[in-house]
Amino acid sequence: MTTQTIEPPRSARAARRTTNWEKWGWIYMRASGVVLVVLIFGHLFTNLFLGQGVRAIDFAFVAGKWANPFWIVWDLLLLWLALIHGSNGMRTLINDYTRRRFRIVLLVLLVAVTVVLLILGTLVLTTFDPCLDASVASQIPQCKAS
Repeated sequence: MTTQTIEPPRSARAARRTTNWEKWGWIYMRASGVVLVVLIFGHLFTNLFLGQGVRAIDFAFVAGKWANPFWIVWDLLLLWLALIHGSNGMRTLINDYTRRRFRIVLLVLLVAVTVVLLILGTLVLTTFDPCLDASVASQIPQCKAS
């Protein structure tokens, strides 16, 4: 009687040699979720509870807040983590509930929308200029001369 050894499946060998993107996506979701809780509650606390509440949020409030680089970095982290976190969740849903070509189309659209939103949001946060010239300031209700 001869004994035969059964080789592990090819997919198991290949998995050892490549990066496990699903595992890293899972870890990212947990880590970014914890950081997002801190960022979101910090954002809500400073915008709503310190000061006069939601009525005080206007152009001047945002301009004053974004004059400090700390808040620009805070909001950039919030933007990037939230968009990538949400996109990763949508990717999971697309992978679970769609098939073949439709899945590829939706994934490409998801990546395109995510990249566009990240670029636009980053541009707004990093190029914001609180110093308005007179022609623009006259169009904002709070800036009009009374």
